[in-house]
Amino acid sequence: MGAMDAAAVRFLREALDATGWVARTREFGRALRGTRSPGGLLLVGTPEEEPWHLTAHLADEARFTGLAQLTPTLVRWAPPVDAPPHLRVGVDRLAGAGRGETLLVVAEQRAPVPLLERVDDARRTGATILALDGGDPELEALAHDALAVPALGAPLSFDGAQHLVSLAAGELPRRAGLRERLARLADRVSGPRLRD
Repeated sequence: MGAMDAAAVRFLREALDATGWVARTREFGRALRGTRSPGGLLLVGTPEEEPWHLTAHLADEARFTGLAQLTPTLVRWAPPVDAPPHLRVGVDRLAGAGRGETLLVVAEQRAPVPLLERVDDARRTGATILALDGGDPELEALAHDALAVPALGAPLSFDGAQHLVSLAAGELPRRAGLRERLARLADRVSGPRLRD
């Protein structure tokens, strides 16, 4: 799992369980599973920072769980022409995003205007927009769901949030008992905010 192995991610989940972050990343993971088909989960970052890390973990989750809709497509700002086809998908792909597809914007820093414009275009053509960000109000205003990881004061790093989201995306839903549903309700009241 890169910088964090599976045991470290499980420990992180246990440490954060009472904070509301685990429940929020599970909600976010469910939203990612709403993508209809393999390749329809588009991941894009800023021109300076592409979401290689999260792309790799979602590809692993798709493979390990058999949830083919989690197979991500990395969208790049300037892909080399000699790159393999799966690493040659440019931002023009966002203009063709439509219903049943999900665009996940991964941007720890503020999204630049060209990215916001492309996200807006994808939303207008029917794609579901999700954002994993550092608290960018303009990006979050375009997103159907946003999970903000503030740089200061959060009990979780941006890297850790990516690990929790990818793990949650691969979790199959299970029926919650009364206690668990009540705990989730309490987390929603007091935990971090996931935009609708």
